[in-house]
Amino acid sequence: MSEAAYFAHETALIDEGARIGDHTKIWHFSHVMKGADIGARCSLGQNVFIATNVKIGQNVKLQNNVSVYEGVILEDDVFCGPSMVFTNVINPRSAFPRNTSSDYRTTLVKRGGTIGANATIVCGTTIGEWAFIAAGAVVTKDVPAFAKMAGVPARRIGWVCKCGEALRFINRQAVCRTCRRQYEQTDQEQVRCCTPD
Repeated sequence: MSEAAYFAHETALIDEGARIGDHTKIWHFSHVMKGADIGARCSLGQNVFIATNVKIGQNVKLQNNVSVYEGVILEDDVFCGPSMVFTNVINPRSAFPRNTSSDYRTTLVKRGGTIGANATIVCGTTIGEWAFIAAGAVVTKDVPAFAKMAGVPARRIGWVCKCGEALRFINRQAVCRTCRRQYEQTDQEQVRCCTPD
């Protein structure tokens, strides 16, 4: 990939061997390590760190001060708010270093997931498609698709549409008041979109 295919601010550090997609923008003081794979049309804000072997899909937005450590996978259209935190080791100790790939637990944020400012995602969790994690929440377990999560530890407080609007279910059915997508609640913890893209 030629350097002209993406934009990197002069203060950004891009290690040799990093793969960066077309039209991606990397802003001030950010660092992308070798082996990282970043898709097209992404935006990395100021002071973003992308570790070795991290996989980031297309159209992902990482706001200022976000670090994406090895073991984290971000699918297409993920949004990470300012200063949110990923972890990758469940039991870190300074005296007993755990810094090899076998020590890391995989964290997956599926397509369209949003993580609010200052939220923390504990490693080993999966955030479902189009889920919404509120600012300051601490996610300690898997999150269903379309769930709205808040609190410490995070708990589900509702459901959201792909467009981000809150959904209100009546008899297990909901229609987004903004984009008119239709949803079905298949059980207490599962929702599916019935409107094709």
